[in-house]
Amino acid sequence: MPKFSKKRGKSNPTVSTASLPDIIFMLLFFFMVATVMRDSSLKINVSIPQATELTKIKDKSLVNNIYVGKPTSQYQSLYGTSPMLQLNDKLVNRTNIEGEIPLFLEKHKLKVPESRHGAIYSSLKVDGNITMGIVNDLKTALRKANQLKINYSARQRVEG
Repeated sequence: MPKFSKKRGKSNPTVSTASLPDIIFMLLFFFMVATVMRDSSLKINVSIPQATELTKIKDKSLVNNIYVGKPTSQYQSLYGTSPMLQLNDKLVNRTNIEGEIPLFLEKHKLKVPESRHGAIYSSLKVDGNITMGIVNDLKTALRKANQLKINYSARQRVEG
């Protein structure tokens, strides 16, 4: 009678987990380098109006964000309730627009390569309840500072 023997010790090899910590740390470093943190926190209330025709911003590093609205409740004791501009983390009163806009634009130009200075534009994020007086003052200050490319931010109107 022939002898039948079971094949022992011939199981599939296990997957090596020795390189797993290296992979996890590599992903962690990638996300730490690739993530862009917000430059400034919003100190004014802005409810952006709705629009039907919108264009997506392609290169956000070339955009100056200027917020226009009333200060939030925690800043109303310092600045009052009149509409103001927020340039990065700085709140600017309507009377100081002419002096602050050129400084704000020059600080942004330092971060952008000189060959791209002509492509810089300002994105106005204006509260829907603000009168056009402060917006006209802002546009005049931008024109005097030779910032002629302006974008008005809006949300997509939901049809329904």
